Amino acid sequence: MRLVLALAYARMGDIREAQEMADILNQEAPLDTLVQNYDLPTIRAAMELYKGDPGGAVELLRSSEKYDLAYPNGFNSLYPVYIRGLALLQLGEGRDAAAEFQKMLDHPGIVQDEVTGALSHLQLARAEKMMGNAVAARKSYEDFLSLWKDADSNIPIYQKAKAEYALLRKNSNRVP
Repeated sequence: MRLVLALAYARMGDIREAQEMADILNQEAPLDTLVQNYDLPTIRAAMELYKGDPGGAVELLRSSEKYDLAYPNGFNSLYPVYIRGLALLQLGEGRDAAAEFQKMLDHPGIVQDEVTGALSHLQLARAEKMMGNAVAARKSYEDFLSLWKDADSNIPIYQKAKAEYALLRKNSNRVP
């Protein structure tokens, strides 16, 4: 539970709480391979992302790559992959970001019904758009919007995705 709570604090920007919990986890499990190489790097990378250091987040997640497809007890939805993809997007590395989000989509048995699975479609669309692949981006936006078709229309990320998709469609339909 502490792992998930630490990650939640990191994602919402309560860095002090996230750091305190990460320190406790580190002290409680200094020899636990997955805590040290999967969970803690993910929490710390989420903190770096929030602080505006996507390069630092990517660097922190290097140790987790070989464990990406592990199925740990903490957050088992390929969360390090998702955070790495977000960081790569922020760095403007669309191709690498797309590969991370595709990895999530390629493993639905691990991601299951976690929100990161659905959001991977949206992030993949953004990465594809960044790479200049409007056709693939449109499909990925459509996949995301289809999954969220019954979502509350006031959810900010849903509103933003719909606006991004509308703009992409508008720009794709322009005849030069």
